[in-house]
Amino acid sequence: MKKYYLIALVFFVLAACEKHQPLPEHENAGVVSAEGIDSNSAIYEIAVQDGVSYEDVIDSLKSLSEGMNFVNPANFPIGDHMKQRGIDPQGIKEVHGYCNLSMGTEIILDHPEFLVFAPCRIAIYEKPDANNKLKLYLALSRPTFDLKSIKNPTERAQKSAQQLEDALIDLMQKASEGDF
Repeated sequence: MKKYYLIALVFFVLAACEKHQPLPEHENAGVVSAEGIDSNSAIYEIAVQDGVSYEDVIDSLKSLSEGMNFVNPANFPIGDHMKQRGIDPQGIKEVHGYCNLSMGTEIILDHPEFLVFAPCRIAIYEKPDANNKLKLYLALSRPTFDLKSIKNPTERAQKSAQQLEDALIDLMQKASEGDF
């Protein structure tokens, strides 16, 4: 009997390897892509390169986002508000809002309830690295993940959310390098 299970297992492995098919999203949950995107997480996080300052990141985000037709309608200096309440924020803690209506309009037209996720948010913060030294990070609340909260999103909305997410990740990657 064990022999048949072994033969079946070998056959299954060979058949699976014969032609690779991408797994559907739910079966691929938690898998990290080449770009560092965890399909099971609402958060995309990237460390800022050593030698790139907070000011460099802010300048990069401003310059690059304007060139990509994004507006920055709101910034929330959460760390400053913590300080005002006598709480040590343990480094930089802020959230910056970004909007590009040429990319996001389809989502909002098809699913107005998606407005609860607007504008897109990029967090800038410091947290301890492996050596317990504060390190600067950028993180995104992923539009494609937010869209999972919408029942039966249209194909147009899905494409728009992916385009928006790809642009924001590109923006973050360049800003993490201090690019302009």
